[in-house]
Amino acid sequence: MAKCPLCGKPLDWGELVEQMLSIENAEETLKDREKFIGAVEGFAFKCPHCGEEFYGKYLPRDEAEKVFELLNEFKGSIDWENKRVRLRLNSLLALDKMLENWDKKMKG
Repeated sequence: MAKCPLCGKPLDWGELVEQMLSIENAEETLKDREKFIGAVEGFAFKCPHCGEEFYGKYLPRDEAEKVFELLNEFKGSIDWENKRVRLRLNSLLALDKMLENWDKKMKG
């Protein structure tokens, strides 16, 4: 799971996406995979633990891509009026990873 590159504490993808909801054309950005990944990589996030800023390019790209899929798979995943993410993204990412590992184990 994503960790702050400065203090090493785990990050909540929901909180990270909420920080991004303030960017111009956020709704449009969240519908286009390349725009979303580019926005994540170029965005200066603020760690809720240490308060320091870091760029999204230091976050795991595979997780960012999965977050994009989850946000677009579930209708109403974002409350645009209140700028809140309604999904528990970290829980969904963990479940997805667990299912991937299960599939590998069963095929191997």
